[in-house]
Amino acid sequence: MLRTTLASSRVMRVGALGLATIVAIIFTTDHADARRSRHRHHRHHHEARGGGYNPPFASIIVDGNSGATLESNNPDSLRHPASLTKMMTLYMLFERLDAGKINLDTEMRVSEHASEQDPTKLGLRPGDTLRVEDAIKGVVTKSANDAAVVIGEALGGDEEDFAKMMTRKARALGMTRTVYRNASGLPNDEQVTTARDQATLGRALQDRFPRYYRYFATTSFTFRGRTIRGHNHLLGSVDGVDGIKTGYIRASGFNLVTNLKRGNRHLVGVVMGGRSGGSRDAIMRNLLAENLDKAATRRTVAAITERSPAEANAQVAEDQARSRPQQTEQVDGAVQVATAAPEQVALPPARPAHLGRSLIVASTAALPPRQAKPEPAPLTSGVIDTPPMAGIPGSSEPMKPVRVKTVQVKAGSIKVASAGPVQSVPLSGGNPSARDEAPETSGSVVARAAMPQQPANFGTGHGVLGVLPASSVPSSTTQAMAYADPAPRAQPQAVQRNGAVKPAASHSGWIIQVGALETENEARERLDTARGRARGMLGKADPFTETVAKGDKKLYRARFAGLDRDQAEAVCRTLKRSDMSCITIRN
Repeated sequence: MLRTTLASSRVMRVGALGLATIVAIIFTTDHADARRSRHRHHRHHHEARGGGYNPPFASIIVDGNSGATLESNNPDSLRHPASLTKMMTLYMLFERLDAGKINLDTEMRVSEHASEQDPTKLGLRPGDTLRVEDAIKGVVTKSANDAAVVIGEALGGDEEDFAKMMTRKARALGMTRTVYRNASGLPNDEQVTTARDQATLGRALQDRFPRYYRYFATTSFTFRGRTIRGHNHLLGSVDGVDGIKTGYIRASGFNLVTNLKRGNRHLVGVVMGGRSGGSRDAIMRNLLAENLDKAATRRTVAAITERSPAEANAQVAEDQARSRPQQTEQVDGAVQVATAAPEQVALPPARPAHLGRSLIVASTAALPPRQAKPEPAPLTSGVIDTPPMAGIPGSSEPMKPVRVKTVQVKAGSIKVASAGPVQSVPLSGGNPSARDEAPETSGSVVARAAMPQQPANFGTGHGVLGVLPASSVPSSTTQAMAYADPAPRAQPQAVQRNGAVKPAASHSGWIIQVGALETENEARERLDTARGRARGMLGKADPFTETVAKGDKKLYRARFAGLDRDQAEAVCRTLKRSDMSCITIRN
């Protein structure tokens, strides 16, 4: 009995010892795995914030008072915007607020798509609603991706259509290389921008929406009982910084757009591709400090304004056309041309357009319909379509068609150098045509009539028709030529009874006048200044000067024609905001 009890005791001790050994092995293995996991996580974090992590870098500092670029590094190279995208998302929202179409208390519905966005986010659920003001603060502070998508869907119907609206808005603001694919900035290979474009957007937010721009200074806010703090650590730590936005995805690195106003100086800075949040902030501090003394102390640059929607759509369409490979195809007698440009970003492909026997350029079908600019047909619009000609002596540049200005010459009897009887050849003052010219194979040469004095260096420009040097023409013969103006010239004028001098050529549409100056040069300079301040709104307008006599004093009016009423009034509003006089005149 005793022997049996001792044997049982030994078995129990061996079992307990074995069980303890197994538990020790498991614990040791788990501990080692945990250490390896922490090591891998630390190594990945180190690579993302430093070490071998080296995203492409770009930066720019722009003087907000003068518009000048004070310092830059790869400012026009393509980069991923990351959460800087939300600056445009808020621009679109501010535009609706400013127009009174929504207000800060408007509730926006949260969709399932919005709630499924990757962090960071507010944790919104499908079916919830989000106030406009809470959405703004959530985007500015936490850079909430779900809030950004809620905004995009509320304004554009769905996020994809909203991204197209954002891209068109970028073109209207002059952001020529920016393409948006979503409202949040989450990774998308096709969503790109440049440091210069982001500086433009940062300035436009302040110029267009000073009332709502103040939200970019928000450092924290309370949302559903939680206090949410911002990511922009330069707010409150650098004197004069009042915003505006940070951003990060691995493909972009750490991005930052900063606005600084100190005294009378104003700087807008962009840093893209920082290796960490701390290094990005340090680079921005240094750039602001190094360039503050260079900044102007007086505002001279015009406020950033938008081009018309039609021009913005046209620019997007042209970008799409340039992004496709060059190819020429003959379809039903039509020549279809698509051009290619390096480093252009591809937008969604467009369906081909067939317009019969004409030269067409493919444009996008995803945008609102727009009539393409018609190419001039042969012998129309004053452009002569001629076979290739030998280069003009003394010029090595290729000859390019330009509008031909026909010279009217008093008709008279002119002798023709030929063996036949003398004939009278009338010279027509109408539009030139191929039949009006003597064939190149003909031996007939028209004697020179009394021609107007030629401008200096005439015949050495890019005209279709030029003037041959006298040495190249036989001494016994001369030729009557049509002249191509190398540059636009003032229209012929007719004097009215009231002393004003009115252009003989009529101007269509509404007219705006931007000043009456003492010299014609001053008037032309005023026209150039107005065109620059209108930021593309006068791109298709017809500039001209008009002389008016007031007593013994002569003034030169600086005017634009060819506008409709809405365009004229919009241009005048823009120019008046930049302290330039402007009046509209119904033609």
